[in-house]
Amino acid sequence: MLTRIADDQFSIDAESAPFAQALADHLRVSGAWLDVVPGINSVVVQFDAGRTKADDAERLIDVAYADFEYRPTDDGPLIEIPVRYGGEDGPDLEPLCADLGISKTEFIEQHTGQAYPVEMVGFTPGFAFIGGLPTSLHAPRRSAPRQQVPAGSVAVADSRTGLYALASPGGWNLVGRTDMTLFDPHGEDPFPISPGMRVRFVAR
Repeated sequence: MLTRIADDQFSIDAESAPFAQALADHLRVSGAWLDVVPGINSVVVQFDAGRTKADDAERLIDVAYADFEYRPTDDGPLIEIPVRYGGEDGPDLEPLCADLGISKTEFIEQHTGQAYPVEMVGFTPGFAFIGGLPTSLHAPRRSAPRQQVPAGSVAVADSRTGLYALASPGGWNLVGRTDMTLFDPHGEDPFPISPGMRVRFVAR
């Protein structure tokens, strides 16, 4: 479904984050857009309203979508992220385990037991939304968000794991922390984690 959400923007519904990523890559090929931003279940397309009428932009998107063929793949680059679970680095882990009815060891074994897809990066610069959390680890966000979460924090909420690249407010459950640099302003790519990649957490 295509919806106009601003004078110069359309939103396209997507069935999944990988679908949104692939569709965004397909749309970018034409070079017709000011920006194409994939999300977890949508793609936002921005056009130059000073040069292109909305009706024409809509037709271009429809043509590109009709030509799009989605081929699912699990072959995204894999990155391992070392995590110190619990304690000061993960103050919500023990109470979360108590709510879930599992031990800390069981939580860590499950959380580190598979590779996860990076669905989206946003909310704050570099914050990674990582899908595929086992159902047994699902938990709601905290009722009272923290005013400051340290950079490198690893957190869970609902069906996802979140990585805080920068210190910021946050309401996810903090289960650990990584020493890996998630934001390097002097690097060629300031943020080493991007949508389409796969993440595996490694307990330290």
